[in-house]
Amino acid sequence: MAAPLLEIQGLKTFFFTRKGVVKAVDGVDLSLNEGETLGLVGESGCGKTVTALSIMRLISEPIGRITEGSINFEGKDLVAATESEMRKIRGNRISMIFQEPMTSLNPVLKVGDQISEAIQLHQDVSKKEAWDRSIEMLRLVGIPSPESRVNEYPHQMSGGMRQRVMIGMALSCHPKLMIADEPTTALDVTIQAQILDLINRLKERVGSAILLITHNLGVVAEVAQYVGVMYAGYIVEYADVITLFKEPRHPYTVGLFQSIPKKKGSAKRERLQAIPGLVPDLLELPKGCKFQDRCSRVFQRCREEAPLLLKLNGSHQVRCWLYE
Repeated sequence: MAAPLLEIQGLKTFFFTRKGVVKAVDGVDLSLNEGETLGLVGESGCGKTVTALSIMRLISEPIGRITEGSINFEGKDLVAATESEMRKIRGNRISMIFQEPMTSLNPVLKVGDQISEAIQLHQDVSKKEAWDRSIEMLRLVGIPSPESRVNEYPHQMSGGMRQRVMIGMALSCHPKLMIADEPTTALDVTIQAQILDLINRLKERVGSAILLITHNLGVVAEVAQYVGVMYAGYIVEYADVITLFKEPRHPYTVGLFQSIPKKKGSAKRERLQAIPGLVPDLLELPKGCKFQDRCSRVFQRCREEAPLLLKLNGSHQVRCWLYE
């Protein structure tokens, strides 16, 4: 079998604050093959975005830094890469679609200038060629009249249009890995569906692998082949999307599925089941399992030992003593 395009092992990214050490990512293991889509799900603050920023080596030092682990991309450990090497990789071999395009796009530059700048930075092309390719990328992501839109500023576009510009910019150098951080959060449902369909079609056309970060399990079901469920800094369950939706094993994953509104034929509405309690303070994590205070199936070992990521059937893994 070919080696994974991306393989993360034992990744720990901590933030060193005046109050103490925030263990934002605390031992993440993930792998992603070429052409696949991996969904990374979990509540806000569970470490999804910090994992993505760690891959891109965009953690603000010295407050935050990768303290342990490896991030192997195309056989190269990005943790050990120099800043000069990372500049050649970012936006070229690995690109990222950020959560809010209005804060990611430069408000005083035309969108065409921003796309062509990224192309010229990584590709040996003239300014004219880069501009022409910018127009082509806007056409590719479904923006009407790209020849005129390329001269517009971000504030002249709708939220959906700006997100399409971000996708076009991310794909402009044909990256091997595209990281999409909550790409549909600020959009209405109709535009969300269009953006997801666009990402799927462009993945097939360009051949990129996608790491999709979201808290929406419906989005994962739509586009991902594999799913990693994060909680308080680490992966608690990993499986192919069909297995996870059919047989979720970790109590946290089960709780996420139970909190999704269900379509009912009758007029009677069923009360949603919320996961009790709160995510633990990352400054004061409990001994043992991090989910223990919210788990209905907790027992003594959970309070004493941190569970290992146990392998079940096939690719299915779960971090829980119930399945030892």
